Amino acid sequence: MATRSAEKAHRQSVKRRLRNRAVKSATKTAVKLANESIAGGDIDAARGAVRAALSSLDRAAQKGVIHSNNAGRRKSRLLLRYNASVAALQAPAAEERPTRKEKPAAAKAPKTAKAASSKARPSAKRAPAKKTKK
Repeated sequence: MATRSAEKAHRQSVKRRLRNRAVKSATKTAVKLANESIAGGDIDAARGAVRAALSSLDRAAQKGVIHSNNAGRRKSRLLLRYNASVAALQAPAAEERPTRKEKPAAAKAPKTAKAASSKARPSAKRAPAKKTKK
């Protein structure tokens, strides 16, 4: 190292790297456990694991270990998986209910251009273009 300040900066970066690595590893483990519990099918266990993973991701983002958008993206994907698994487990109960008959698609009349334009909102008119100064 060339200077004392460079040596100190290096020591600080090594300390930060070790701390960040521990937080990142714990976060990855929490997310992995949540994904495994979701795949397992136990809703209660999955709920607890997902909550722990979301908390871990928020903590990592707050400490600056991962970017806040990165944490948000991971949380979103995790919750999508969790909600899909919960919906899949609750789907058999929903299928037992009788569904009402739907009309065949051929019975619907095609919309004309005039009918479609009459439904347009009156406030959707385009404002005149502004004049630019030269």
